[in-house]
Amino acid sequence: MILAKKVRIYPTKEQEQKLWQSVGTARFIYNYTLAKQEENYKNGGKFISDGIIRKELTQLKKSELIWLNEVSNNVTKQAVKDACNAYKRFFKGLAKKPKFKIRKKSKPSFYNDPIKLKVKEKKVLIEKIGWIKINEQIPINVKYTNPRITYDNKYWYLSVGIEVVV
Repeated sequence: MILAKKVRIYPTKEQEQKLWQSVGTARFIYNYTLAKQEENYKNGGKFISDGIIRKELTQLKKSELIWLNEVSNNVTKQAVKDACNAYKRFFKGLAKKPKFKIRKKSKPSFYNDPIKLKVKEKKVLIEKIGWIKINEQIPINVKYTNPRITYDNKYWYLSVGIEVVV
């Protein structure tokens, strides 16, 4: 059984800047992936798998998009997966056509790798950001699933699924 846990995080000014950088990167990569898929579809091509787009982004990181190296690669990887899943759901008739994320309208959030998520006494380690204080303790030494960091126009939160053995 998986229980959801949402805790408020208290980043420093420098950490908050890195959080915003990760949010912006996730939005940019999501929009980039959607644009690629739409362009390919208009030209009569088939669906591009997320692996192909990620390989292309890896090449772009070395030349044009060097700033992507400042945030965790899992942020970009998951943004590509999210956009591809949204596009797949649209073609299966399960959802509306995915829209581009707009800075003022979309919810600021990004993914963190559950393997690299470390928890200790009232602190959590977010990859490439560092240890951030949290308001309540998350269970330690359990399996975490789908950790996401979100911002609600006032506070930052970490939501995570915690696998509980019944």
